[in-house]
Amino acid sequence: MSIPSQETGTSITTLDTRRPPFLPEAADMMTVRIEIPPGDSGTPPHRHSGPVFGYLLEGEMLFELEGEPERVIRAGEAFWEPGGDVIHYRAANASPDRWCRFVAVMACVPGEPMLVLVGEDELKTRRHLRAPRPTQ
Repeated sequence: MSIPSQETGTSITTLDTRRPPFLPEAADMMTVRIEIPPGDSGTPPHRHSGPVFGYLLEGEMLFELEGEPERVIRAGEAFWEPGGDVIHYRAANASPDRWCRFVAVMACVPGEPMLVLVGEDELKTRRHLRAPRPTQ
């Protein structure tokens, strides 16, 4: 949906609308810009203490959340993840020759890190929750 302003020419375009499953009480809000070099695999599997809302500024990102098939997000597209217990498996640069840049807004539990890596033992115990991998 785009809402034009008759007075100024300003336009507001809704990119995505979500109702997160929860918001941390008295959440700290954080806006970050993330830049992933060409061909980089991004951050290892991790989780966030609250929901994350993002917008891809440039390039393409290979994105995978627990329980969902991996997909490519392209510049100009919005994405989100619920945070909490859900593992974020991939946020990799899908291009071997271009940077991937995006902005993310996160609701974080006060006093907790905004990103926590998930260990191999937990990945093994939760592998049944991961969507089937594409055949290589």
